[in-house]
Amino acid sequence: MRFRQVHLDFHTSEAIPHIGRQFSKQQFQDMLQKGRVDSITIFSKCHHGWAYHPSEANERHPGLSFDLLGAMIEAAHEIGVKTPVYISAGLDEKLTRRHPEWLIRDIHDNTNWVDGFMKPGYHQFCLNSPYLDILIAQIEEVVRNYDADGIFLDIVGVRQCYCHTCVRMLREQGQDPRDKDAVIALGERTYASYARRVREAIDAIKPGLPVFHNGGHIRRGRRDLARMNSHLELESLPTGGWGYDHFPLSARYAHGLGMDFLGMTGKFHTTWGEFGGYKHPNALRYETALSIANGARCSIGDQLHPEGLMDPATYELIGAAYREVEQKEAWCAGARSVADIALLSVEAAASNKEEKREDRSGASDAGAVRMLLEGKLLFDVIDTESDFTPYKVVVLPDQITVGPKLRAKLDGYFRQGGKVLATGRSGLNEEGTAFAIDLGAVWEGENPYKPDYFRPHFELPSLANASFIFYADGQQVGLAEGGSVLGHRENPYFNRDVFTFCSHQHTPSALHNNGPGMIESANGIYFAWNVFADYATKGSLALKECVLYALNRLLPDKTLTTDLPAQGVVTLMEQQAEGRYVNHLLYASPVKRGSGVEVIEDILPILDTTVSLKLDKPVRRVYLAPQMTELSFEAADGVVRYTVPKFECHQMVVLDV
Repeated sequence: MRFRQVHLDFHTSEAIPHIGRQFSKQQFQDMLQKGRVDSITIFSKCHHGWAYHPSEANERHPGLSFDLLGAMIEAAHEIGVKTPVYISAGLDEKLTRRHPEWLIRDIHDNTNWVDGFMKPGYHQFCLNSPYLDILIAQIEEVVRNYDADGIFLDIVGVRQCYCHTCVRMLREQGQDPRDKDAVIALGERTYASYARRVREAIDAIKPGLPVFHNGGHIRRGRRDLARMNSHLELESLPTGGWGYDHFPLSARYAHGLGMDFLGMTGKFHTTWGEFGGYKHPNALRYETALSIANGARCSIGDQLHPEGLMDPATYELIGAAYREVEQKEAWCAGARSVADIALLSVEAAASNKEEKREDRSGASDAGAVRMLLEGKLLFDVIDTESDFTPYKVVVLPDQITVGPKLRAKLDGYFRQGGKVLATGRSGLNEEGTAFAIDLGAVWEGENPYKPDYFRPHFELPSLANASFIFYADGQQVGLAEGGSVLGHRENPYFNRDVFTFCSHQHTPSALHNNGPGMIESANGIYFAWNVFADYATKGSLALKECVLYALNRLLPDKTLTTDLPAQGVVTLMEQQAEGRYVNHLLYASPVKRGSGVEVIEDILPILDTTVSLKLDKPVRRVYLAPQMTELSFEAADGVVRYTVPKFECHQMVVLDV
């Protein structure tokens, strides 16, 4: 799997003539070389439904007069660039007008992506319809006729569908289409059948050819869905709706699956299909550095102009980032993460529920990742199938209720000395009526006051002791045997109501101790609010510093300590085959630009960053990569200390052991 990929969209309306008229083999190659690209995903079929090559299984775009796909493959392979081939699987607008009866329908008989045919946009096919046979034939044709280096199938996943085919099938199977669980279960079977047929069709022609099924997000906890792919491509355009929190969350989970994966961002200022939109070169430098710092390869999205001419400004932009990636690849290949903490994903723990495409991160998971990143803690994101034993602390964020299987796993983890940080409803049984694991707390009920207050029995680094407002749902708990109180709850005088309200927002604390708010026990620390969801929505400093106090208390011998500023990102990777560790330091500060768009422009130099690493191996040498500059270090009592005098955007520190 290559490090420097471009995903070249080419969704081109039949209303546009002269498709590919300006395509030039030399110009195509020049742009790939300018961009330092070593793999490019190119199009067989787009969302409009047209083929970009001669086809019996499909129809060539009416404005195209030659084999554009074949020409691109020939040009790319001539200069050593791989060519995975894109086929729009879920969308084919040409065909939707001919067979609207094959489309996904919601319970109100509306279509998706757009809900009717009098709006511009695409409509998604149900893969339980005769359309699947057409799609399989299109895939077979490409695999048989072209030297593709892989197949990328887009807009697929488990769907809820109420089309006539799905409703009829459910009724024939004795199930009720009004039962949402039955509809979701059929969606699961439909997707599994589709993925199996794709794999069988490809393997019958070119066994083992890489395949990726893209749904815009890798669902945490759904290893079965992940394994339907040969590798993973984490679509995560920060300005395109994913945000800057999504990729670290998704990558830290994907890394633990043991599959090759890449991070897919875009060159666009906003998202896909933005002709004439460009992000600042520093944003792409940072986003690609973030990929390799988290064990991923890189992919950058572009969209080809209908005339077939590659955009020089785009490949200058991409090249600025990929020239840096190219220099760093040797220290990133085959690396595995080093982590003290495992974040048990809420999405993973609730993986039996329907997919929420509009919320790819989830507030609790996103808030937890943001705190861990800002706290400079080394972490992985895990699911309930993961091995807990390598980690010193497992975080159970906000909504992780505990059934018999998870309880047995946690009890075994506790016996080996592992600790948990549980927040909100986490740690309760599945019924939500009592704690299922021993956290030194007794559950008394949900707190009826919202918001309410937490007064810590410890000092925060940045704030004097006070009663801090917490907006999220909280639990009322008492102290059990073996528990000790690290802070208490204070309720307001009353909830805000039409007849009882005070001031502009919420009612102040009544200044009474209303029971424990944070409890420590032999098994870890329990914090009685949904603090991670609260942080994702409110970003309160007190929330973060209370959580980081708890985590640092649970990690007296944590692996890494650094004074990198809050917006910095730090990871530690090990290249066992090379006998070295690689410490990645990154810094950029996204700012809001426009409505809901975060951008990175300024990259400020970071001076004199100190790092301490507690490793189980003696360190022979420390140097900066790729500069190969030797770095002085101190080693005593198993701790290595060094200072990075200056870096901009991204720096790797290599420790030979």
